[in-house]
Amino acid sequence: MSAAPREGRIARFDEPGKPFQIQTVPVPAPGPGEILIRVTRTNICGSDIHAWHGTFATRGLGGQLPTVLGHEMVGAVDELGSGVAADSNGKPLSVGSRVVFPYFFCCHTCRNCLAGRRNACANLKMAMLGRADDPPYFVGGYGDYFLLPAGAVVYAVPASVTDEIASGANCALSQVMYGLERVDQQLGEYVVVQGAGALGLYAIAVAKARGAAKVIAIDGIAERLELATAFGADEVIDITGATTAKERAKLVRGLTDGQGADVVVEVVGHPSAIDEGLVLLGQFGRYVEIGNINIGKTFAFDPSRFVFGNKTMVGVSLYDPAVLSRALDFLAEHQHKLPLERLGAACYPLDDINDAFTAAEGKRDVRASIVPAIP
Repeated sequence: MSAAPREGRIARFDEPGKPFQIQTVPVPAPGPGEILIRVTRTNICGSDIHAWHGTFATRGLGGQLPTVLGHEMVGAVDELGSGVAADSNGKPLSVGSRVVFPYFFCCHTCRNCLAGRRNACANLKMAMLGRADDPPYFVGGYGDYFLLPAGAVVYAVPASVTDEIASGANCALSQVMYGLERVDQQLGEYVVVQGAGALGLYAIAVAKARGAAKVIAIDGIAERLELATAFGADEVIDITGATTAKERAKLVRGLTDGQGADVVVEVVGHPSAIDEGLVLLGQFGRYVEIGNINIGKTFAFDPSRFVFGNKTMVGVSLYDPAVLSRALDFLAEHQHKLPLERLGAACYPLDDINDAFTAAEGKRDVRASIVPAIP
């Protein structure tokens, strides 16, 4: 008699405004080139909160409902499909190997992929966009397993880096690393980070590691400003004290020898931050726009600022998958210098995911995390 098929849990997301439903579904066997991942930790990212509310419509990206949300994850190899023996750096993989992987999957053959723009793949697929009511079911991070498709980029996690620290690598950390690489942030430059949530804290740390002369963080939550300093910010500006954009611009000028910022990183996620951020830039300043993912939101600005200031704005969506390998190196090198463990301090079992999202919405926890805790 054949053994009964294995089963695992998913937190099924049917539509915005409705609670997640914990559902038990069959665990798929990986096909050729695929990897079945046992999820050990998945963070609640801002985009998950937006999808939960319906302000970030996964359907607009080709997604379907019901689905499984969650993408900022780390896990261990549960089963390797045929033809898979190593990660994307050639390191051997076996059952139990701890891994991270980009949550989006490129074809590697389209025009954009061949031009080195894999994050703009014409055939891009992504976690959170597949159906939760059809095999393989495990299409997002909020479940016991995740089925990694054939051809996906995957990296072994260094033994010295815990799951708690590694879980933020495949989204928040890689995204801001890629953004600062895109604008070629240089040694000795002034950097302003708008927003000191998880992405902002990573941006502060990476900017300092790249040699920024001074990093200035702007936020309105005292706990986050304290964390910003711990992550390397030289100065912080509390918007509850400097209440107007004009006041904050004056402070930034004073902190940058009257020059203004060379680089401003926007990770607030509200269009109103952009107009202010552009004012904070000095001559030839570069604006890194990451936070605004809600389609249809707009802001008014004076384009002459770009012309007379020789300024540049760079939109950053996803990242080149190779950045994730460098993100792991960054974590291995800096984990004892930075309070990285504080980024995911609040943990919830999968069964309590609705409570976790309610807590994460309060924004005091920088990153709440779902830890499936498979029996």
